[in-house]
Amino acid sequence: MAIYIVMEPPRSRPDSDPVYVRDGFSLLGFLLPLVWLLWNRLWIETLVFLAVTLALGLLGERAGAAEFAVAGISVLLAIYIGIEGSVFRVWALRRRGWTEWGVVEAEDREDAEARYISESLAAPEPAIVALPIRPGTPQTRGTDNGAPELGLFGYPGRT
Repeated sequence: MAIYIVMEPPRSRPDSDPVYVRDGFSLLGFLLPLVWLLWNRLWIETLVFLAVTLALGLLGERAGAAEFAVAGISVLLAIYIGIEGSVFRVWALRRRGWTEWGVVEAEDREDAEARYISESLAAPEPAIVALPIRPGTPQTRGTDNGAPELGLFGYPGRT
């Protein structure tokens, strides 16, 4: 079973459908990180990826580092994109005003959508109940006679 993060659209776009982000390793994000970032419209992350890649290339040329070291760091960066790609998508949606509804465990996206709909319709939002405020003396903690307390709770009337 896979874990899906359900992101609900902002109130300014009520006609949009929720987005289901699969949490897990992205093979395409690992193999083609630049293409994957652009495909998912992760513009800031794409710019950061390009800047880090160019910095690695310049560092490799200037420092005379071995080519395998620069290639190894590039592979580590691709692994990072593959592992954290779903987190990048959630961050981008949050920046755009989407809210995180919750997490759904499902076999595939269609199953996640069915579970989200059934759970959102079945569980109404809890009502906020205001407790009445009683006028009078304020509630105080501790003993009445000012004696020291032992532990978390005091024992009123005992010395």
